[in-house]
Amino acid sequence: MPRPGPRSTYRYTDHFKATAVRLSELPGVSVADVAQSLYIHPFMLSRWRKLAREGIIVTKGVELDQAISAELKELREVKRRYERLQLENDILKKAIAFTSKQKAMSSPSSPITKKPVR
Repeated sequence: MPRPGPRSTYRYTDHFKATAVRLSELPGVSVADVAQSLYIHPFMLSRWRKLAREGIIVTKGVELDQAISAELKELREVKRRYERLQLENDILKKAIAFTSKQKAMSSPSSPITKKPVR
């Protein structure tokens, strides 16, 4: 339940907004990653990008910190590797389950293949 009273709102400088927009325009970097790294909501960053397209926020001449842009690119790469490893792990789990099922069916002590005793 929200607390009663006025909400606290944050005011960001135009330089911060322009830097965030420039970072989100880097090739291969998503808006969500930039927003997460700057601790802002992705919708706010999308709004700033719209304002920049309309010319209200000026992004020309804003220098990007190379460490931040490198960190965002590295984050994208790590996420891509993580997703690939998750996919590989799921495939291996399915393969293990399939081979275990096949072994159980072909095992002589398995109740499925056991022949009736006379």
